[in-house]
Amino acid sequence: LVIGPPGSGKSTYCRAMSFHLRNTMKRPVVVVNLDPANERPPYEADVDVQDIVEVEEVMERLQLGPNGATIFSMEFIEAQLEQLRERVVGSGAYVLFDCPGQVELYTHHSSFRRIVEGIAKWGVQLCAVSLVDSHYCADAAKFISVLLTSLSSMLHLELPHINVLSKVDILSKIGPLDFKLNYYTEVLDLSYLLERLDERVCGKRFVRL
Repeated sequence: LVIGPPGSGKSTYCRAMSFHLRNTMKRPVVVVNLDPANERPPYEADVDVQDIVEVEEVMERLQLGPNGATIFSMEFIEAQLEQLRERVVGSGAYVLFDCPGQVELYTHHSSFRRIVEGIAKWGVQLCAVSLVDSHYCADAAKFISVLLTSLSSMLHLELPHINVLSKVDILSKIGPLDFKLNYYTEVLDLSYLLERLDERVCGKRFVRL
């Protein structure tokens, strides 16, 4: 399950990983577009939930905004999950689920969690790859926020998690980091970040917290 906020690189990850597995490791792969709003993924989806429901159509028919339509769509997918099962189970392949970018689905909304629980019942061994844009490393307050969001996702979904900093190749364009990159990947001691919190941006109450 490839999860993360919008623009973090989920679809790009699925494209690159599927190419690597097929061409380098010679393993069968099934790529599932589990995002009802992802109309043009940069890969050829073997299974596409847009065959079941599309966010644009939900927005038009029910007069909902993008977030509301996405949540409705995920609840609809939950009810139709058996249609996906028929196309995934039994293939013996490595399955990549390209998930939506609405963070609330991973942190506290119950529908996506029930979808995960339903997929687990298929006998599939699941793991969550949580992508976070590496530019958050340049801002202490945002990086702490990202850590809390990742932790919330881990607790809510109750899956083995691999948290990945994406787009590291363009990190140099953002500017120098306060610490070496391994500090942000290992997250050993957040107290060092406290000295980097700017009260003018975060507010005194946030810094004290």
